[in-house]
Amino acid sequence: METTEPAQRTLKRRRLIKLAGAGAALVGVLATTGYTATTSSASVANSTRNLAAGDTSNGADNFYKSDRVTVQKVSFKNQYQMNVVGNLFVPKDLNRSAKNPAMVVGHPMGAVKEQSANLYATKMAEQGFVTLSLDLSFWGESEGQPRNAVSPDIYAEDFSAAVDFLRTKKFVDRERIGAIGICGSGSFVISAAKIDPRIKAIATVSMYDMGAVNRNGLKHSVTPEQRKNIIEEAARQRDAEFAGGATKYTGGTPEKLDENSTKIDREFYDFYRTSRGHSPNTTTHPTLTSNPKFMNFYPFEDIETISPRPMLFITGENAHSREFTEEAYRLAGEPKERVVVPGAGHVDLYDRVNLIPFDKLTTFFQSNLK
Repeated sequence: METTEPAQRTLKRRRLIKLAGAGAALVGVLATTGYTATTSSASVANSTRNLAAGDTSNGADNFYKSDRVTVQKVSFKNQYQMNVVGNLFVPKDLNRSAKNPAMVVGHPMGAVKEQSANLYATKMAEQGFVTLSLDLSFWGESEGQPRNAVSPDIYAEDFSAAVDFLRTKKFVDRERIGAIGICGSGSFVISAAKIDPRIKAIATVSMYDMGAVNRNGLKHSVTPEQRKNIIEEAARQRDAEFAGGATKYTGGTPEKLDENSTKIDREFYDFYRTSRGHSPNTTTHPTLTSNPKFMNFYPFEDIETISPRPMLFITGENAHSREFTEEAYRLAGEPKERVVVPGAGHVDLYDRVNLIPFDKLTTFFQSNLK
């Protein structure tokens, strides 16, 4: 029986999804499978109104608040004159007449500051640091059109712009500013630190190399031919949108689960699509036409030039993203440390307070932001 062209494309996508395997749930990885979402960003957000509770074991507390910390919404411009919005966390007992260490905290790719970044910023502020979580450009409350656009260079610039902002605060020591990048932000903060020596210490948690995962998939499951197909599909969509067609989105966390959902689909869904971590300000789906820009993103290239500034790499023992932490650690110069959290998966380290090694993060930054 002859197979029609649309059916052939569907079969190819299914085969690619199988090849990409566990990576299919990650922002950008479904782009490597040729999957496209035709719904608007707003309608995707509206589809998650009826939320399940999610798995809150191991102290999951994404929306943690502390009575020991003050929080202030702030905004500042990056070098492209785009407003970046963040939350500034200051310990209530901070000596504001002194110069104190500070850090920037970046959220997972496709997320917003209210997902994981605020939790880390709050916990580190409790340890005496001035902390700043931020929405990367094109996401959350920060500026950038179209919404959900991929631009790794601008994402990295946002970290440097956050450092600009912190260095203007009288109670912050300009020479003692570090950064934490969670998931995709781990690769963005490395990209920033390579060309911004003002970032004095860098930690990544559950890091994704957003370039490698889009080029190659997890465990190099995507072939060069499949990669070319993805790029071609995005190029065709550029033509369609330039002619006035609707914006399409790709990748990200699925909006619903079924019998074909992978373990990692379910892992991400349990955070982003339940009350455990859902935010109305995000969908996790980047635009289809911009997502291939990740294929030109090589954050680990020249990572050794960050030395002698220290780096800390944290990953879960069972994290599907562990390969990226291992590769970054292998390539980084000294001093460097790697922490593997026993029994933890990738998303576990977004919000499971009983698993996240906040003690290690505290000692790392206390030692290196002296």
